Amino acid sequence: MNSINQLDTDLLTGYVENLGKDIVQQMLDLYIQQSVVYLRDINEAITECSQPLWQDHCHKMKGATGSVGLTLVHAKLVTIEKSTDDWNVKESYINELSELNNEAIASFTAWLSEQS
Repeated sequence: MNSINQLDTDLLTGYVENLGKDIVQQMLDLYIQQSVVYLRDINEAITECSQPLWQDHCHKMKGATGSVGLTLVHAKLVTIEKSTDDWNVKESYINELSELNNEAIASFTAWLSEQS
């Protein structure tokens, strides 16, 4: 999938222009670290079959994805955050979310490497 669909390049270009490429790289690195925690926490909500935890953890990750311009991951979280589907369905959501997240991180990394 190309970066245009994965990323809010207008937002990210503004970050690079205003903050510099090094700071944006730090933002990406921090997001990568934190996304591991978010996904673990969402999985924990599934294990505990806790709707409040599911919504809380999805909401936190949704905010982070929005702030770093990961549009498809953000859209997926908007769709699933308040889902009351069965837990086995939510397990498929987390698998899709994890895959989308990996693709978005790869797109962001590639996009950033092209910036001067």
